[in-house]
Amino acid sequence: MLEQILAEFPAADLYTLVDFLPSNERAFVQGRPVFTSFLQRMPGARRHYRQYLPLMPLAVEQFDLSRYDLVISSTHAVAKGVITGPDQLHVAYVYSPIRYAWDLHHQYLEEAGLDRGLRSAYARWVLHKIRLWDQRTANGVDAFIAISRYIAQRVRKVYRRDATVIYPPVDVGGFTPGDRRDDFYVTVSRIVPYKKVGTIADAFAGMPDKRLVIIGDGPEAGRVRKRLTANVTMLGQQPETVLRDHLRRARAFVFAAEEDFGIAPLEAQACGTPVIAYAKGGVLETLRGQDDGNPTGVFFFEQTSQAIRDAVATFETVQHRIGQSACRENALRFGIPRFRGELRAFIDEQWEMFQRGDRPTAPRAAEVAL
Repeated sequence: MLEQILAEFPAADLYTLVDFLPSNERAFVQGRPVFTSFLQRMPGARRHYRQYLPLMPLAVEQFDLSRYDLVISSTHAVAKGVITGPDQLHVAYVYSPIRYAWDLHHQYLEEAGLDRGLRSAYARWVLHKIRLWDQRTANGVDAFIAISRYIAQRVRKVYRRDATVIYPPVDVGGFTPGDRRDDFYVTVSRIVPYKKVGTIADAFAGMPDKRLVIIGDGPEAGRVRKRLTANVTMLGQQPETVLRDHLRRARAFVFAAEEDFGIAPLEAQACGTPVIAYAKGGVLETLRGQDDGNPTGVFFFEQTSQAIRDAVATFETVQHRIGQSACRENALRFGIPRFRGELRAFIDEQWEMFQRGDRPTAPRAAEVAL
């Protein structure tokens, strides 16, 4: 996302709370300087910057952006809280209001082991303060963009503001169909609790005649690996070539998370691969289920292993209706040129509406990312 925003606004300066990207992963920055906050210099920030959450609102407020006409914040946490003046246009591209502070508050505390005790009390107090700050700083945003209708609903609920939906860019050119299908299912994910990778593995443990390949790593990987059965293979983190190869050859992609948008199911569809997905969140906007006249996958309605098994059985009865070309064509609706065109048109429109008096014809832009 940040790569494509910077490509569309190549003269923009870039601000971020911390920057620890290795040299081999920062080509998209195109050599521009990256301005960081005081958190960059805090002890242990390279590995544990998330522990500085209580200081993040203060840190983002220290950026002096007064010399810019246009500020674009790319935000899933605190970036939209930058301070701007009445003569500056601030457009916030929102991946979600802070999930662990709002509707996933209790789930986050439970999964982090912070549901009781003194540490729980401190975490609840911090998140309470962040909710107050998050809601207040929404007043400093002139226009909101949401990554899906699902997130636009969250923006409306939390900030009482309308948001224009511009779907994120998907590399449909890099993910293309292959020339053969093998008899296995695949899931690709960072292995954290809300992704429900363990639930997918348990589902296939109850279907020993079907193979599952898991690609990805994360803090829950060890726990998932301990309960694998012979028909489930866990490959860990893999290069993109391996990822694409498996997506092209898989019988179907299995997706059990409640995601704000969900790029992985669209990468699978770009490879012509059907998706078996939990019917909640952004995937309802990117996948056509079994009841559609031109389906690209199958939905299930509970995040349980039995629901996944039932969905796999349904898929195997309707897969003849799911064409590779239908999956590919559906994914093409979310390509990079579409994203950049919609983003540019929206910001140009907002700039024209905002413009008053003798303003420059080409605004200087700052990109703020967290």
